[in-house]
Amino acid sequence: MLQLPTIFCANLIGEGYGLAITLGCSSVYRQEEARRVYGDVIPASAKDRRILVLKQPVGVAAIITPWNFPSAMITRKVGAALAAGCTVVVKPAEDTPLSALALGELANQAGIPAGVYNVVPCSRQQAAAVGEVLCTDPLVAKISFTGSTATGKILLKHAAGTVKRVSMELGGHAPFIVFDSADVDRAVAGALASKYRNSGQTCVCTNRFLVQKGIHDRFVEKFAKAIESELRVGSGFDAKTTQGPLINEKAVEKVERHINDAVSQGASVVTGGKRHSLGKNFFEPTLLSNVTTKMLCTQEETFGPLAPVIKFDTEAEAIAIANAADVGLAGYFYSQDPAQIWRVAEQLEVGMVGVNEGIVSSVESPFGGIKQSGIGREGSKYGIDEYLEIKYVCFGGL
Repeated sequence: MLQLPTIFCANLIGEGYGLAITLGCSSVYRQEEARRVYGDVIPASAKDRRILVLKQPVGVAAIITPWNFPSAMITRKVGAALAAGCTVVVKPAEDTPLSALALGELANQAGIPAGVYNVVPCSRQQAAAVGEVLCTDPLVAKISFTGSTATGKILLKHAAGTVKRVSMELGGHAPFIVFDSADVDRAVAGALASKYRNSGQTCVCTNRFLVQKGIHDRFVEKFAKAIESELRVGSGFDAKTTQGPLINEKAVEKVERHINDAVSQGASVVTGGKRHSLGKNFFEPTLLSNVTTKMLCTQEETFGPLAPVIKFDTEAEAIAIANAADVGLAGYFYSQDPAQIWRVAEQLEVGMVGVNEGIVSSVESPFGGIKQSGIGREGSKYGIDEYLEIKYVCFGGL
């Protein structure tokens, strides 16, 4: 039976902060944001009373993480949890358990007390059962999950039984809009970074490119040249490599399925389009044109090195296409029109917007989405709030 730890340093947030630093967690906590978990004193209506507000750790936090960025996904969550004064039980992805175990060894070497940082690796066959235990056990007060929307919905149902605190960073379907006023060269550079980071296997990678008709052809031509000249598929041990393999055969098959579906409906392969000559899970960085919103690659998150380009006419059309998804994690657009920048940034239904920027992640900024892309935020000064409860204390008889 899974044994769960009790609350760690329940009222000693500073102690948890020190341990978070020791574990080498997100630098937002090393920069002492955790020391700013301030309470409050509120003026009372009665003269003989004082109203105090305290922030206390929620308790045991279950951390369920995906396979991509297997160390960063864990430390971003664990850093906030430990800084708040919580213990953690980490359930790493079945594909990447060793990073979580290595962090456990580092925690031991750093002197973090036993029972504070716990790891529960499991097989793919047991993942659902372990996830259910973590979500239903009354000793667990908080669930933090990063992964697919489908899995997140299952975990939410399990957590509802004991009304647990939850924060979830779920699937994305990021649009990347290039308006006629954009600096095309900058847009191409941003597109390359946003799409092909980690071979397209991140939740904030662009999944749909929307390019206005006035610059469409020029953007596609320059984007194709950049893909062919700047990206190199190969071993991660080779310093010249920019694109590694996909995580498994299933991921490769999904990219192929999206390309085949698009081509069957009239899309054109501008560059790439097939498995790489290296074999196994390597796939060529691919660019498609003549793409429509009816194709799978614009309806589902590909999670691979596939860039489909849709041509649009008006700003309103681009916004409508971008917001048609039931998820809203990240979105990007390029424009040099100040009025348009404000309009589009406010209208995009996503939790994070990159304006003339293809990479938005940073420890100083709140990371998370809206709609079916999740609940809550990680990182920044807001991230630690996910692991804290607010307690109101009425001090009377004064």
